[in-house]
Amino acid sequence: MNCDSCEIKNLLYQYADYLDAGDLDSMAAMFNHAKVIGVATDGSESISEGRDGVLATYQQFTRLYSDNGTPHTKHMTSNVIVDVDKAGLKASSKAYAVVFQSVDDFPIQPIIGVRYVDEFEKVDGSWRFSQRKIHSDLFGDLSRHLLKPM
Repeated sequence: MNCDSCEIKNLLYQYADYLDAGDLDSMAAMFNHAKVIGVATDGSESISEGRDGVLATYQQFTRLYSDNGTPHTKHMTSNVIVDVDKAGLKASSKAYAVVFQSVDDFPIQPIIGVRYVDEFEKVDGSWRFSQRKIHSDLFGDLSRHLLKPM
C-alpha cells in the first residue's frame, strides 16, 4: 500500500471519528472544497456543498445527546478500495460502513448500512475530499439517531 492510499484511508476513518465524537464542525471542515451527495434508495439525490452546507445538513439530521454531546454511534468503515491516478493528484475510493448505536433505552444494534463512493484531490501535497456520495441501502431503527426522517 502506498502512502497516498494510507492518507486517503485516514480521511475516511477521520470522518467517522469526528461523527462519533459529535464534532460536526471538524467533520464539515473536511468538505470545505467538496460536496456530499446523499443517494436515496429510489436514486434521488440531496446535495450539500462546502463546509457550511455540509454542517447545516448534519445539524438538521444528527441527534447529539446532552450527556456527552455525541450521537452514541460507532461508524465501522470497511472494504476500502482506493485508486490513485497515474499523476498522483486525483483519486477515488469505495467503502462500506455500518453504523452501530446504543442509548440507555436502546441496546447496541446496527442502525444503517451505507456505501461511500468518494473522490479526492491532492493540493499542496495533501489529500482532501472533492466529493462524497453516500448510498444508504440497509436500514435499521434510526429513531434514536435522526432528528427527522431521511
